[in-house]
Amino acid sequence: MLKRTLAECREFVAGDHTVLRELMHPAKDGVALGYSVAHGRLAAGKRSKRHILTSSEVYYFIAGQGRMTIDAETCPVEAGSIVYVPPGGTQFLENTGTSEIEFLCLVDPAWRIEDETVVE
Repeated sequence: MLKRTLAECREFVAGDHTVLRELMHPAKDGVALGYSVAHGRLAAGKRSKRHILTSSEVYYFIAGQGRMTIDAETCPVEAGSIVYVPPGGTQFLENTGTSEIEFLCLVDPAWRIEDETVVE
C-alpha cells in the first residue's frame, strides 16, 4: 500500500508557472500506474503559461474559479468542474477569482519533462 498526505509532497513551480505537488508518479513511487497525479494551485489574478503535452490530461477543480483554454476553446471552471485536455492541445488556465484556484491533474501516460513544451 502507498499512502501519503499532501503535506508530505514537495511543492515546486512548474514550467507553466502553476504551483504543484506531485502526489503519485509510477517512475518515482514504484507503483504500477500508467498515469501520474498532481495537486496544483494558481494564485488569484494569475495565468499559467501556454503549454502543450504529448500526454492527455484531466483537471478536477477543487476550489476557486477561472477559465481554461484549450486550443481555440475557452470554458469557465469552478469547484466541481472536470476538464479533459487531449494530447497535443495548447492549454492554459486563468484565475479570474479573488482566491486561489486549486485542482488535481491526472496525466496519462505519466508526466515526463520531455513530453511538455512551454510555448510562451
